Amino acid sequence: MRFTGRKRGVTALWDVAHPARPSRLAGVTMAGFGVHSLAAVRMVPHPAVTVAVEFGAGTPTVDDSAGRRQRGSLVAGVGFGVGGGAWARGENVECVQVRLSPMVVRAILGVSPADLEGTVVALDDLWGRETSRIRERLSEVSSWQDRFALTDALLARRFEARSSVDPEVAWVWKRIVADHGRVRIDRLADEVGWSRKRLWSRFHAQIGLPPKRAARLVRFDHAADRLSAGEGAARVAAEAGYADQSHLHRDVVAFSGATPATLTNEPFLAVDDVAWPTLRTPSPSPTSAN
Repeated sequence: MRFTGRKRGVTALWDVAHPARPSRLAGVTMAGFGVHSLAAVRMVPHPAVTVAVEFGAGTPTVDDSAGRRQRGSLVAGVGFGVGGGAWARGENVECVQVRLSPMVVRAILGVSPADLEGTVVALDDLWGRETSRIRERLSEVSSWQDRFALTDALLARRFEARSSVDPEVAWVWKRIVADHGRVRIDRLADEVGWSRKRLWSRFHAQIGLPPKRAARLVRFDHAADRLSAGEGAARVAAEAGYADQSHLHRDVVAFSGATPATLTNEPFLAVDDVAWPTLRTPSPSPTSAN
C-alpha cells in the first residue's frame, strides 16, 4: 500500500506493508517500509522497543536530541524521541520494522529494556554478524510476506522460552496497557503484594521505565493515536484520563515536542493505521477488575 505524508512542504512517499498473519511470538508486531525520499520525520515516542532492519540501496539515519547520529539497522528503546528531538531521514530505504513489547526484549535482543532507555543503538552491537546475514537474506527475496516470514523465523530462533520478567511486573504492565495508561499506579503495588519500592525498582529494571512514566507514555500513545485519527483534543483529553485539555497539551508537548494540532500531521503517526492495523476498542474503566 502506498502512503503519502506531507510536512512543512515536504512530501514523504512510502510503500507500506504489514504481515498477512500475526507473529508466532506474543508481543511482536512487524511492518515493512519502502521510503523513496524522506527529508525528515519526527520520531514520536512509543511504548515498545523498535528494531529496524534495513536491506535496501539507501541507508537510513536517525539523529537524537544529543546530536548523535545512528546509521543503518538500529534498535530504539522504549519511549525513544521524548521531547521531539529525534528525527529519521533517508532515501531509497527499505526496512522491516519490528515492535517488541518490553516483556520479550531481553529474550530476543539479549539486553534489558532498561539498557536501551531513551537511546538508539546499532543492531550490529546486539546481534553481531547475524545482522548482516538477515539483511542479505531480506534483500534476496522480493515479497514482503517472505521478508516477514524470514524475520519472524529469526526472532523465534533467538527467543529464549523462559521469561525474564517477574509475573508481578508482567501483570502491572498488562494492566497499564489494557487501561491505556489510566490505571492508578499507587494501588498496583498493593494489588500484587509488593512494597512500592520493590515494584518501582523491579519494574524499571525489567520494563525500562518507572511505572508512572510508563503509564504516562502509554496514555500519551493512546491519545496521540486518537488525535492523529482526527478526534478533537477536548474529547481525547476527557476520555483518555487527562485533567483537562491543557493537561493533554502539556503532556503531548513534553513527549513529542509538538502541539496536539501539529501532532495530527506527523507522518510517523499518520502511517500507523496502514502499517500497524489494529481494532480500536473503548478504554476500560481504570477501576475495573482485571
